[in-house]
Amino acid sequence: MKPSAEVMRCAGEQSVCRARMGSPKLQFRGSLSSIDPRKSPVLIVGQLGHLTSLSFSDVAPRLQPRVDEEAWNLAVNSLQPSPTDYCSLYLNLATVAALPIKCSRHNTPSRTHAVTKLVKTHSTGGDECIVLVCERNDVYASACGVARAYPTYSRKTASGASSTEHTVTVEVLLVGKGDAPLTQEDIKLLEDAVFSVRLAARIVDTPANEMHTDAFIEEVHKVAQILDIKPMIIRGDDLAAKGFGGIYGVGKAAIHPPALVVLSHLPSGATDSIAWVGKGIVYDTGGLSIKTKTSMPGMKRDCGGAAGILGAFCVAVQSGFTQNLHAIFCLAENAVGPTATKPDDIHTLYSGRTVEINNTDAEGRLVLSDGVAYAAKELHCSTILDMATLTGAQGTATGKFHGAVLTNSQDWEDAAVSAGVVSGDLLHPLPFTPELHFAEFASAVADMKNSVADRLNATASCAGLFIAAHLGFDFPGSWIHVDMAYPVHCGERATGYGVGLLPVLFGHHSQSRLLKNLAPILSENGGCEENCKASKKMRLS
Repeated sequence: MKPSAEVMRCAGEQSVCRARMGSPKLQFRGSLSSIDPRKSPVLIVGQLGHLTSLSFSDVAPRLQPRVDEEAWNLAVNSLQPSPTDYCSLYLNLATVAALPIKCSRHNTPSRTHAVTKLVKTHSTGGDECIVLVCERNDVYASACGVARAYPTYSRKTASGASSTEHTVTVEVLLVGKGDAPLTQEDIKLLEDAVFSVRLAARIVDTPANEMHTDAFIEEVHKVAQILDIKPMIIRGDDLAAKGFGGIYGVGKAAIHPPALVVLSHLPSGATDSIAWVGKGIVYDTGGLSIKTKTSMPGMKRDCGGAAGILGAFCVAVQSGFTQNLHAIFCLAENAVGPTATKPDDIHTLYSGRTVEINNTDAEGRLVLSDGVAYAAKELHCSTILDMATLTGAQGTATGKFHGAVLTNSQDWEDAAVSAGVVSGDLLHPLPFTPELHFAEFASAVADMKNSVADRLNATASCAGLFIAAHLGFDFPGSWIHVDMAYPVHCGERATGYGVGLLPVLFGHHSQSRLLKNLAPILSENGGCEENCKASKKMRLS
């Protein structure tokens, strides 16, 4: 069977277009609507204790006339999650599913990873409804979990896909004691978050023959148009002329030139400036220190940090971020060619410091170093966060579900871990000890090398410290580094990691009541909103 005309047109375009199959519209409601499961199949998902607390009248609008009270009670009472469980209520058109019972202190109470798996398993591929039964404090993370179940990128032809557009309606039943109903502002936040998680995941899922640096810049332009912001772009040879030796050195051999792109949100009355800096390596061959045939596949995901920051910036700005916020995208393809950087080359980065290249496959730290130095020197940011798929060592240190956080501030470390638990984008700390680890980069001919001498000595920490060195270890502000090389994907699909995390971590600067209440840091006026249920609150000095 030949591909449809639309699929052939999409395949020929430079920019990414959404394939219809697996890319439904997601919409949220704060209450249940009445509809026959035959017309709109329904999955009701929640923790077992929450499901048993419901009366049949709570869920009847989504189940009648096909399911009665007796069938509902029998189904719920039969659930024995290990770790999850489900029971069909009516054919395969109405299902109730229970999330894991166990949740340790380093996991997210929302069980968002299980939400994603259950929704994926039970999706019908057409118009359907997901009913989230949860507490208010878990609804944001749960919504992001639903978003991950519906990836938008596909190049499958019509022979393996349905061409009909469909809608997934996510309806929320709040069961926490004293939980206020979701407002329209809350619903908009959830829909913005879902859109942005899927945006980031689509960018990461898209191969580099489509998602090259020019295409990534187009994605930034699209978000900028939504937010009414004009991007600042430095591209190609202009990078070298302006001193961005890291970004230029990494990307100069590629067909599509490297770039530094900045989106700046500058609200009136702002008193602080914050930067989020993303590693956007659209493909990483390793350069002349080339990767193997088994380690190179999947390197389209090396732009996951920049993609996550693009999505998070979109959510934060639309939620009324009250301070100056700069999203900085360090974009390059680490390609092999006649002009590629060679081991032994020495580059001068934007910080003014020189770097001897002893491993061209340690390129992410080079582009990020330019980005954070620019944020400090030109944008005068007092809080700088960088996020990157930086090291394989992150997976060894913190695993597939938890990103790693490294920071010069104990308060920000605590806040980041708490925000990870609340948002579902989990984090765990790395040791911050530059006096012990930075000597790994010693060079006889430059200020530093770009790769460690001893690969068994806290390499995930060392990689982050390289970036911090270009701010200076005496940087008076706060620096937070997030390495999310492994949680950027689950199996063969991107997760949109970071989109949920950053708006919560910086939620004290948001006008969204929901984000303020989830934020691990006290709001700007020093108080906590009424009904605040965040697991941990702290004040940053």
